[in-house]
Amino acid sequence: MTNLKLYEALNWASSFLKEHDREEFAGELLLRHYSGLSRTSMLMKMRDELDGEVWTEFQAAVKRHAEGEPIQYIIGSEEFYGRRFEVNEHVLIPRPETEELVHGTLQRLEKLFPESGPIDLVDVGTGSGAISVSLKLEKLELKVSAVDLSEDALDVARKNASQLGADIEFFHGDLLQPLILQGKKVDAVISNPPYIPVSDQEWLSDIVTKHEPHMALFAGKDGLDLYRRFMDELPLVLKEKALVGFEIGAGQGEAVRELLEKTFPHARVEVVFDINGKDRMVFAEMDS
Repeated sequence: MTNLKLYEALNWASSFLKEHDREEFAGELLLRHYSGLSRTSMLMKMRDELDGEVWTEFQAAVKRHAEGEPIQYIIGSEEFYGRRFEVNEHVLIPRPETEELVHGTLQRLEKLFPESGPIDLVDVGTGSGAISVSLKLEKLELKVSAVDLSEDALDVARKNASQLGADIEFFHGDLLQPLILQGKKVDAVISNPPYIPVSDQEWLSDIVTKHEPHMALFAGKDGLDLYRRFMDELPLVLKEKALVGFEIGAGQGEAVRELLEKTFPHARVEVVFDINGKDRMVFAEMDS
């Protein structure tokens, strides 16, 4: 196919993706990426001819997505909290729901620590660094550290922190172990840990199960394994006045609330619902 116009390329992509049970809108995202056009520019140039090299790259990308590769990995980035984060197959793709965890954390930090001064916060299982970088850039007085079990993920997070200008200390290790070993105490622990029950693999999209890192997705029979482990480790790193914020899977709110209330009997524990009406976050506030 030569001298293809933009609208013809887009029509081809829509049909091809539909045949493979993928979202047709993906074609537009990929075309904008490879042509370097904004949505407005693309709509104005629909009858312009598409550069041959761009058509080749675009065609290959559409086929990769049809086979199940997430668009964000093909493009190499995802938007999160108003910033662009690099992503690859070593990290989870940041989700809009997690933006609500960041927002909820910022609100509660303001309330719990109204006095100025540094607040030590750790993001556990940082992945792409979306949570830690966003929190640091939104609230500069935070002293942020981030932990991940995957060195490959830490490479991505370091790169994002560097590119976006966020000063973060990174640790390689399992949950809060790096802090425990150093005897480090913090004011806040925030985490979006793996929380999907292993059995859920059966009905999850192959875009997720075949491409995103399983160690960042699945957590035992009921999805609560990591939260249970947190209950052993949190008391060893938290200061008397502290905040804990977890992202959770829909339906896990009460179970995670109970774990936190048992571990911290005097804490204010709150299950928070996301924009879609699903229980998505649990916060615990300890006020000395």
